[in-house]
Amino acid sequence: MLILGIESASLTASAALLQDDTVIAEYTTNFKKTHSQTILPMIDEILRMTEKDCGMLDAVAVSEGPGSFTGLRIGASLAKGLAFPGDLPIIPVPTLDAIAYGAFGSDAVLCPLMDARRMEVYSGLYGFNGEEFVVYEKAAARPMKEQLERAEALAKELGKPVMYLGDGLPVFEAEIRKNRTVPTLFAPAHTRCQRAGSVAALGAKLFEEGVRASALSFEPVYLRKSQAEQERERKGL
Repeated sequence: MLILGIESASLTASAALLQDDTVIAEYTTNFKKTHSQTILPMIDEILRMTEKDCGMLDAVAVSEGPGSFTGLRIGASLAKGLAFPGDLPIIPVPTLDAIAYGAFGSDAVLCPLMDARRMEVYSGLYGFNGEEFVVYEKAAARPMKEQLERAEALAKELGKPVMYLGDGLPVFEAEIRKNRTVPTLFAPAHTRCQRAGSVAALGAKLFEEGVRASALSFEPVYLRKSQAEQERERKGL
């Protein structure tokens, strides 16, 4: 089975090819360029290097959100465009789940963080029971202080440390260090951020469980309204 993974939910742009149980190519950048500039060339490059083409794909796994509204729309549009001609299934992969899935083998409570602005985060709580991926709390938007308390409460209950990861970690690391009350780990640079390899790998697992959407039905998951929508509502427009 050949799955294309797409990650564009935040500043990180990433594309990967998963063939059966092996990531055969991955291209990731975490730099200030728009995803409209980067994702398509990435996909073209990994297909060229692996001597594959879009007609050989069995599915497209895409990071469904939460995250940047613009980034999610770009990823969704690209996934739909690639899937529609051949009626390929789209595998919606929750962004935070994929970040946590990249920490396979960790015995900690996994708490991925994405900066949602105004001292809030998109976050959830995850872990591994052997090879089983466990979702303790699904993704939500909440104040960082509350998320810290929820992560530590679960860690105390399970008798485990907390590992923080995600591209929101640099924003909140100082606050976490200052207020932590349980053993705490901070993911290193190579496992911290979103990667399309994790999206594709978790997507394959979800696909086996029957999770899929069509090019017509797939929509990103935003969790909350955009800043522009909130401002319009505040002004009564």
